[in-house]
Amino acid sequence: MADWIPLFPWLIAMGVLVCCSAFFSASEAALFCLRASDRRQLADGNASQRAANKLLTRADRLLAAILFWNLVINIVYFAISSMVSIRLDESESFGQVWAIGFAIGSLLAIIFFSEMLPKSIAVMNADKLVKFIGVPLAAAVRVVDPIMPMLTTVNVISLRILWPKFKRESELEIADIERAIEISGKDTSVIKQEQTVVENIVQLSNIRVDEWMRPRTQFDNYRPPVRRSDLEGKLPASGYLLVTEPESEEIEKAIRLDNHFKLPEENLERLGEPVLYMPWSATVADALERMSHRDRKVTVVLNEYGETVGILTIEAVLEAVFTYSPSRSKRLLDHNPIAKIKDDLWVALGMMSLRLLAKHFDTELPESNNVTIAGLVQEEVQRLARTGDQCNHGPLHFQVVETDDRGMMIVKITRSDQEGAE
Repeated sequence: MADWIPLFPWLIAMGVLVCCSAFFSASEAALFCLRASDRRQLADGNASQRAANKLLTRADRLLAAILFWNLVINIVYFAISSMVSIRLDESESFGQVWAIGFAIGSLLAIIFFSEMLPKSIAVMNADKLVKFIGVPLAAAVRVVDPIMPMLTTVNVISLRILWPKFKRESELEIADIERAIEISGKDTSVIKQEQTVVENIVQLSNIRVDEWMRPRTQFDNYRPPVRRSDLEGKLPASGYLLVTEPESEEIEKAIRLDNHFKLPEENLERLGEPVLYMPWSATVADALERMSHRDRKVTVVLNEYGETVGILTIEAVLEAVFTYSPSRSKRLLDHNPIAKIKDDLWVALGMMSLRLLAKHFDTELPESNNVTIAGLVQEEVQRLARTGDQCNHGPLHFQVVETDDRGMMIVKITRSDQEGAE
């Protein structure tokens, strides 16, 4: 035991170096695994989070500083490890076996405790670590700033000497695009898919957001502060936790729950992202353009009084583009919007759009201010629809067969021209 006492200061120094290396490794993993939405939240966080966000604006500088500090730490660590191994080898109490064992153990220790373990923990808890690592990491980067030009110069010279013809590879070459077109042109199924996508994209400019939105009756919202227990262990039907303003029922933030590995117990509203607001008369194409430009996932649809009547999510828009026959009722209720009972009789959901109905019957319907069957029927009867209400719209005859207190409706559809013929 007495022979170990002179080595304790060196062993403690090695432990400190492992901790420092673990800090830089964990910082690298945590910061570079953050998504764009996480980075936006950093700008409104504490001092450490704001410092981390500022460092990420110059990612090359941050990465160079982290690699530099890890290199320095590892060099010092292995220098001390070699010195301790030599002393153990020269010691009469330990000898060569202890020296070799210590050298191997120190190598495994720095690999596991300064690389593998901290990076794994950092990736799983990136949002929590960023609250603490920003300020010390910013200080470490500033220390390296005076020698950063020299490191950059050495890097450039090394590239020119070792790889003089090195060029940045483009994301996609023209030849690759031509090859993809050539291959896809021989596959009729691919051609059909491409045509469907193009047609759906064009149709976005003809679909109003109130036709494709999730209506107010089909989602829940929560007033802050929001607790995880408020969800009662259930994922909202829209996939988003919708948070209202503190003093009203108007939606202010949205949280895509399946993007979060772990939710805190309290104050879930802190994870929320801002939403867009658009009038009911806007088109889905307009909504998609604004959502893409401002990197938003949810658009709140407002009526002429500024009240929320529904939400449109980016997933719903993408479904409208990449689905052969997109249907809001299929998406919201997991139910086909229309079903054929017999040759001249169909049953449809009230939320089925008139545009989709005209496409289904391959006919033209008269112009209407309404976008759904339910809206059309209620306008015709001038009140909330009841079982038994009937109306005509072009060549189609509607009869309400079922309603509920949430406004859901099932209608029977026949062709009015066939009825006249009978």
